[in-house]
Amino acid sequence: MKNLVVLEQVLDKYGQKEEKTGWTFIKISAAVAQQLKPHTKKSFRIMGYIDQLQIKQLALIPSGDGGFILPINATVRKQIGKESGGKVLLKIEEDNSTLENSADLLTCLEDEPSAEVYFKTLTQGHQRYFSNWIEDAKTIETKTKRLSQSLYALANDMDYGQMIRFFKKKKDENTL
Repeated sequence: MKNLVVLEQVLDKYGQKEEKTGWTFIKISAAVAQQLKPHTKKSFRIMGYIDQLQIKQLALIPSGDGGFILPINATVRKQIGKESGGKVLLKIEEDNSTLENSADLLTCLEDEPSAEVYFKTLTQGHQRYFSNWIEDAKTIETKTKRLSQSLYALANDMDYGQMIRFFKKKKDENTL
């Protein structure tokens, strides 16, 4: 392991903080961030362990004071059995592995050339929004629906946010 950092931290939670309201996170000091990835002030990905839970491709986000935060979603909190105020042991390092897109999405895109062309114009990060949303589906029915919606959106030059708003509006119109 290159720049492995081991430290104990407390899960914290934002109160009213604009778009981060309610986020649970771990504070990472500027000094620790520099150990992980020297000379950076931009978001980067880490891998390692939170307690006994193996993590990969989690983003450290600049907090504005030179430090960073590591957002901890509900799934991770449930897996480690801790909430805000709980102490965790971190064993982390920078993660330079390539983010893989959903294999199912890529296969479907082969049959939808216009959607595939638009998808390839998106940044890797924006491609990941679609991939993660599809792969996070808990049932095959949900996954199929998400694939279908993604293909429709991409064929109509919609990014992820536009797609979500489009289908929410359609759903709202159908419930009236």
